[in-house]
Formats: sequence, structure tokens, C-alpha cells
Amino acid sequence: MSPSLLLQVPVFGIGVEQLLLLLVTALAGGAFGAAVGALPAFIFTGFVVFLGEGVAILQREVGAVADIPAGELAAGITGVIGFGPITGPHIAFAGGVAASAYAGKKYPEMNPADEGYHFGKDITYAFGTKPDILAVGAIFGALGMLLFRFLNGLFINVVGVMPPTDFLAVSVFTTAFLARPVFGYPLVGRPAGDGLLDMGPFERDEKRTATDGGAVSSRPATEPWLPHQYEWAGVTAIGLVGGVLAGFIWLETGSFFLGYGLSAISLLFLNLGVEKIPVTHHITLLGSVGAAVAAPAVGFDPLIVLVGGLFGAASALVGEVTQRMFYSHSGTHVDPPAMAIGIMMLFVGVLAILGVLPSAGYL
Repeated sequence: MSPSLLLQVPVFGIGVEQLLLLLVTALAGGAFGAAVGALPAFIFTGFVVFLGEGVAILQREVGAVADIPAGELAAGITGVIGFGPITGPHIAFAGGVAASAYAGKKYPEMNPADEGYHFGKDITYAFGTKPDILAVGAIFGALGMLLFRFLNGLFINVVGVMPPTDFLAVSVFTTAFLARPVFGYPLVGRPAGDGLLDMGPFERDEKRTATDGGAVSSRPATEPWLPHQYEWAGVTAIGLVGGVLAGFIWLETGSFFLGYGLSAISLLFLNLGVEKIPVTHHITLLGSVGAAVAAPAVGFDPLIVLVGGLFGAASALVGEVTQRMFYSHSGTHVDPPAMAIGIMMLFVGVLAILGVLPSAGYL
């Protein structure tokens, strides 16, 4: 064994050599997210997770394959690649988000639209090979990896309990919040209407002159995360639908992340400009968790998937509250699905630790 592997970093739970390997790869992963754009990077996450979960389902059915123990290959695809330093949302997506925030201030002339949301919120924009933008993505990708490893390692290896929430999701929105003051944006922003939750200015097509990204621009006074997915009734409806479907997927396959992967893949159509594609990965992930925590107590399949629907609806509504509070009034992207997952899984994790729920899902 390499001597450096003997030197463990308890709060990270791995050796120095492995930590350095992850750090170097996360720098490249964050730069990759900046190069291709945050949303395309997350779509890659969906494809990789979908592949990993498909392999996992196959291996659970057939057991070990040749010299590969059952589950080991799938864990590598989903965990090491999909949620690791190559396409992990806390690295590649986070790097792309930070790159957009930086470019919104540094290069407003890149903005392909004359009017609209602030360029710092454009997570579909691929920045190609511009070195300074790639460097920003790299730094924030590395920060995302370190924060996730630190928080997980702190609870598992130091405190000695399971993580009480999904720290990958926490890392995604924490680095996005960090990018705002770093690049000169307001942390939350000043609402144009009657409080943080009011979408009325958007509905009335009110405009404001904004300089929080460096350049003066006329843009909507309030900017909902998804103009086609912000009304309470519609958000609840898609939450119920996505949660039920994800609950069924978990019930039939045992996979927490297959529905999540499908949701992420569906964003390819949104990225290509298909109108009104809903964003559902925070819904399907919690739908599968809801089904899993309900199954031991309920034991009736139709009711299990309905509980998945309720969890999906709750996550959708939490995402909507967070977007109204933290996305709509400043000039950069802070991810409502990541905030919803972090909050909902904190609820699930704490109740599981207290013994109220039989499990904490994938935690």
C-alpha cells in the first residue's frame, strides 16, 4: 500500500492520495461543467445514473457477473461517475452555475438575448474553451467536492451517525449562494412585489433596470425559475404525478435513482427548446423515498405509490417556495431542486434518526 494511503483524513474519510485524486478530477469536472453549460452537464448526470441503475437492477437479478461481485460495477457507475467528480451535480453542474454567474458580470456581451433574465442565470449556455471561465468552473467544482466530502465525513467518521440530509444537494446550492457575493450579486435580492413569494410583477410583465451583474439591463422585475412551472396548482399536480411514477419505479426495481435519472434525461428536451417541459428530479427522487419509507408500514402497493405521490408533491412545493425566496430576485441561478432535496431529506433523515420513520431512504 502506498504510504500516503496510510495517512487518513478522518473528516473526509479517505487517504490523502485519494483526496488529491478527487481534487484534481473535480477541478476538471467543474471546468467541464463550465465548458458544456450547467444544464447540459446535469443531463449527462442523468444518462450516467440511468446506466448505473440499469446495471444495478440487472446485477440484482443475476448476481455476480464473472469476477465482478453483485452491485460493485453499478455502484461504480452511479456513485463514482454519475455522482462523482466527473458528472456529479455538486461538481459539474455547480461549476457551470458559477461560470454563468461570472460571465454574467464579466462578459454581458455574450448574452444571446437582448432582453430577458439576467445572463448570470443562463445555465444552458456552453462557454467552450475560454480559460478564465473554465477556471471559475474548476474552482467551484473543487469547492463542491470538498464541501460534500467534508460534510459527509464529518457525520460518518467524526460524529459517528448517518448524514441527516443529502449533502450533495446541500453542496449544489451552497456553492451557488457563494458565487453571488463573490461575483458581486445580492445574496437574495430585493423583491419587486409584495414580499419574496409574490410572483405578481412577473404576471403583470413589470420590468426593472438592473445592474447587479455589472451591466445595465432591462429585465423582468421578478424572475420565476420556470415561467411554465410556478403556479401552486400546477406545481402540486406535477409533483403528485412524478411522485407516483417514481414510487412505482422504486416498488418494481428497488432503485432510488432510476426515476431521478429519467427526470434529468428529460431536461435534454428543455435544453433543446421544447416548451413547458417540467423539471422533476427533486420530485421523482423524493417520490422513491416516500415509497420506500411507506412500504414497511403500509404493505399495500397502491397506497405505497400514493405516498410516493405525496412526497413528490411536497418536494415540488418546497422547491417552489425556495425558488420564490432565493432564485427570483437576484441575478444568478440558485437551484430550487437542490434546495428542495436538501430540505426534504433533512426532514426524512431526522425523523429516521428519531425512530419515527423506518428508514431514511438512500441516506
